[in-house]
Amino acid sequence: VQLQASGGGLVQAGGSLRLSCAASGLTFRNYHSVWFRQAPGKEREFVAAFKGGNTYYSDAAKGRFTISRDSAKNAVSLQLNSLKPEDTAVYYCAAGRPITSALMTPDLYGYWGQGTLVTVSS
Repeated sequence: VQLQASGGGLVQAGGSLRLSCAASGLTFRNYHSVWFRQAPGKEREFVAAFKGGNTYYSDAAKGRFTISRDSAKNAVSLQLNSLKPEDTAVYYCAAGRPITSALMTPDLYGYWGQGTLVTVSS
């Protein structure tokens, strides 16, 4: 199983990026798809999840980020809009089957991408 994340980069505050996560050896529609992020010196934190056709967002992501899944491409995307310097982090995609109340728990996901760095300058 391999999850390949891409799309990170350097962007000015207020800008946008689109992250993608392509899977091989795993079918995303059989799992919950999720994005986490980890800023330097901080713990990994939940960003967004796609579960059973429903989407879930952290408070920081709500209204600015959008998670989507393309079953034909077996990929998950995260559209990042209105980016802020505090969004700077390595963004990780993951797949697993935690219950809804545990979607934000990184330890419950068995498959992870390698991470893609998003840097937002002020």
